[in-house]
Amino acid sequence: MGTPATTSALRTRDIQAAGLRTRILEGGPDPKATEAVVFVHGNPGSCEDWRDLMTRLAPHMRVLSFDMPGFGHADKPRDYPYSVQAGAMFIGEVLREQGIVNAHIVLHDFGGPWGLSWAAMNGLAVRSITLVNTGMLIGYRWHLMARIWRTPILGELQQMITTRRGFHWAMKVGCPRGLPTEFVDRMYDDMDGGTKRAILKLYRATNDRDQMSQALSAMLRPLDLPCLVVWGGADPYLPVKFAHMQKDTFPRAQVQVLPDSGHFPFADNPEGVAQAVLPFLLEQVQQRAA
Repeated sequence: MGTPATTSALRTRDIQAAGLRTRILEGGPDPKATEAVVFVHGNPGSCEDWRDLMTRLAPHMRVLSFDMPGFGHADKPRDYPYSVQAGAMFIGEVLREQGIVNAHIVLHDFGGPWGLSWAAMNGLAVRSITLVNTGMLIGYRWHLMARIWRTPILGELQQMITTRRGFHWAMKVGCPRGLPTEFVDRMYDDMDGGTKRAILKLYRATNDRDQMSQALSAMLRPLDLPCLVVWGGADPYLPVKFAHMQKDTFPRAQVQVLPDSGHFPFADNPEGVAQAVLPFLLEQVQQRAA
């Protein structure tokens, strides 16, 4: 169960959702199953962030991930409303287009606000929630890089002068275990002008994160959903104290802290993340099947 498949059972293809083209990564024994584990990446990731976990889960259930608008290989239109609300609506359109009625959502980074907003609006469709260094961030203050991105001109300048070497250096901050070179290179290669524009618009459109978290918490708490929280304890952007705060919204939440992991624990400690996530998701799916 915790061992990767010898060969990847995943497939990639392009789809259209909400008028945009995006890349989808999928697998599982039944490609038409109406219940699936749905992975949502953050900034500046893509569906490829989840390949390892999806490969491990694919023999057991339908798994699905996709590039959010502005990221990875998705369309990156200049006039798209990059926002939490638009991201939540896009998730809903993808799931509707793919025939998914029941979803176990796995979220990371900005995938948290997108996915939790979708969950709050679709309480009957969400079956479990897995949070990886994301969640309800009540009382959160923007980290330094986010404050730079939210500042006009300064944000554009930062994006303009960031080189591959500088990006590798920045990704090492708060990551004691280090990140695979190919993981960081892939992120940098995907971060073209369209993605840089999307990042700036997204962060500048998110002005009320604390208020939004409180509203989402109030909507999701009565659902009492099964929840797993996995957190890199050395994350310099989202302090580990927020891992335990998720129980305020999800009282049954199981919290697993990986002390020497950073903001991308699925990349710097894939085995540790898999050992937490796989049993949880398999249990949820098996309970529903029973």
